[in-house]
Amino acid sequence: MNSIIDFHTHAFPDKLADRAIQALLEEGQKKHDVKAHLDGKISSLLESMDRNNIEKSVICSIATRPSQFEPILEWSKQIRSERIIPFPSIHPDAPNGPEQVRQVKAEGFKGIKFHPYYQDFDIDDRRLFPIYEELQRQQLTTVMHTGFDLAFERTRRCDPVKIVSVLDAFPGLRLVTTHLGAWEDWEEVEKHMSGKKIYMEISYSLDCMAKETARRRIMNHPPDHILFGSDSPWEDQGRAISLLKDLGLGEDMERMVLKENAERLLHLSDTN
Repeated sequence: MNSIIDFHTHAFPDKLADRAIQALLEEGQKKHDVKAHLDGKISSLLESMDRNNIEKSVICSIATRPSQFEPILEWSKQIRSERIIPFPSIHPDAPNGPEQVRQVKAEGFKGIKFHPYYQDFDIDDRRLFPIYEELQRQQLTTVMHTGFDLAFERTRRCDPVKIVSVLDAFPGLRLVTTHLGAWEDWEEVEKHMSGKKIYMEISYSLDCMAKETARRRIMNHPPDHILFGSDSPWEDQGRAISLLKDLGLGEDMERMVLKENAERLLHLSDTN
């Protein structure tokens, strides 16, 4: 079995992990039956990766305040390894967002993470345009939470129409949309994004729709633009792999989704 790259996981510094997991559970459980399958620590994620033949995981951090940029960047430097690929985070209200993009690049990271709900912005907000422009210039990958979020009211902060408008303005932006394009907004994904060269990772989506529907949506998209993600610890990595394999995509497509597409996007093949 080929090894796997998980493009969407979360973890926290050990001294903060218990508190962070509990706070996020309390928020999410106001509206959904959310569970944490790990304790939020890097050591637990690595154990899960070992159990499930996962070679590398991208850890997506979220700066909920501009002041969190530096602490997240420093922690990201501490945890990165051959197996852990941290994506630091920039807050849209940072007075020096483009400079922070350059700093992330200079430190050797592969990309950054945004979350419109936790960071209080719409993805087509023009205040982000200088940041998008610099991300495009630096060729960093951007993982963006897209679609609704189970812990928030359903305001359209990051829907498919907005996604397409951002990519029209920044066609060179390496944007990865999460949750199969937009969580629980998949009809709009099919209408506006399906078939276009827009990266989608599949976390927290395959068990939200019929198997035949999930398979159709994946197969109707460019095969080199689908990425495996689990959203661990909110989903068990092993279960996420099983859900994908149950779709019967075929060996070639499975291999692309589980590793090859991520490897190419992150420029890992030259170093393996």
